Amino acid sequence: MKPLFSLLVAAVIAALTISTPAFAKDANVLRLGIDPTYPPMDVKMPDGSVTGFDVDLANEICRRIAMHCQWVEMEFSGMIPALQARKIDAIISSMAITEKRMQQIAFSTKLFQFKSRLIAKTGAPLTVSAEGLRGKRIGVQSGTQFETYAQKNWQSGGVEVVAYQSQEGVFEDLQAGRLDAALLGSVEADNGFLKTPRGKGFGFVGGPLEMGDHGTGIGLRKDDVALKASIDSAIAAMRADGTYQKIAHKYFDFDVYGN
Repeated sequence: MKPLFSLLVAAVIAALTISTPAFAKDANVLRLGIDPTYPPMDVKMPDGSVTGFDVDLANEICRRIAMHCQWVEMEFSGMIPALQARKIDAIISSMAITEKRMQQIAFSTKLFQFKSRLIAKTGAPLTVSAEGLRGKRIGVQSGTQFETYAQKNWQSGGVEVVAYQSQEGVFEDLQAGRLDAALLGSVEADNGFLKTPRGKGFGFVGGPLEMGDHGTGIGLRKDDVALKASIDSAIAAMRADGTYQKIAHKYFDFDVYGN
């Protein structure tokens, strides 16, 4: 019996050893995927740190759930795969809550909700429709709801939808004239481009577009039920005690939460 007992002990030790990496991450650390190219939502500072509205909200949430935010920079299109592969624990980078994404991951309750707009050269003869954009090149960031919307509603009508790995790439080609227009969130468009020197001579085209999303939230794995419950409670408490509004007023002069 002793050899069998020894084998059982060895098997248990081996199992514990194999499972250790799953618990190697500090339980008090929340690894958050972020694409810091969306001022004022997500911005990388010269010293390498990240800041912005998303960051401030996440730091306050982490404080309330007794965890430490650890920022993991990555391209937006790679965030859901990284979450599913457990390379990160959550996504904070202004990810819209859409029906398609909810088939893959879970979301916290809504953090905020912005409008989506098209931007182009001021006076450009464009209208926001497949017919009004036929033959034009429209820039979008890969993996976003803007890419999905443009492909679904415009591409079949003769509009060339050009996807970029970063929003910065969209802005660069728009300024250089390699794009006719760009589709993105109105706040990011305004603060990240239109209100900067390179945005001179550009403006919004038409009104806000209805994307069919439910605002933005923190992306989570579906099996992280307890984490979602903790985050949802923190968001509710922040809105109830005025902390959310205080953080929002640092960046915006309007109601960012939406209806």
